[in-house]
Amino acid sequence: MRRTDRLFDIIQILRDGNLHRAQDIAERLEVSTRTIYRDMDTLVASGVPVEGARGVGYMVREAITLPPLTLTSEELEALNLGMAIVAEAADPDLKAAAERLAAKVDAVLPERTIAEADAWKFAVYPFANVARGFTQMPTLRAAIKARQKLHLTYRRIDDALTERVIRPLHMEYWGRVWTLTAWCETREDFRVFRVDLIEAATPLPELFVDEPGKRLMDYQPYADTSAPG
Repeated sequence: MRRTDRLFDIIQILRDGNLHRAQDIAERLEVSTRTIYRDMDTLVASGVPVEGARGVGYMVREAITLPPLTLTSEELEALNLGMAIVAEAADPDLKAAAERLAAKVDAVLPERTIAEADAWKFAVYPFANVARGFTQMPTLRAAIKARQKLHLTYRRIDDALTERVIRPLHMEYWGRVWTLTAWCETREDFRVFRVDLIEAATPLPELFVDEPGKRLMDYQPYADTSAPG
């Protein structure tokens, strides 16, 4: 497993709000406890609100979602796409400007301070892949609002393609990486998909309604909170 993928998996473990020992996380991910300690330091430096200490355990108390700021989610999406494109340019001045702009965006995220030297550490995929993920955002947003089922073609972290039928529920922002929380009809369980790994999202002619056990509020990380509007 690549380290960037492991960091993502650690967040998925911590987001239930419970205290998790480093040893338990290490056994689950099949790495050493020392590796988990280093990963936790990286997450903290990247602005993820992890609390805890070595020998005690770790947890995330606050929800890691995109809050309402001066920018709407669509405006922030456009901004990130622009930064992704500029960062691919050959002009070193433009690349540096993109990094400075990203640092300013990070600085205004509430209760999150990302040191300038660490500003890009949690961008877990190259900018080209991040930009590719934005092509699916309009379809995902529309399906969430309309409560419309989607057929996904998804590239797993082992590079294998999988086909899924889902009920899209909620999108989250993780330091320029977006995820989609959904009820997976194919697996009959909740799943979190990385938007940058969605190859295709096709709306289906079938809408869905709230059903106990399949709503966002029923998903464990949200079990004690109300589902976002």
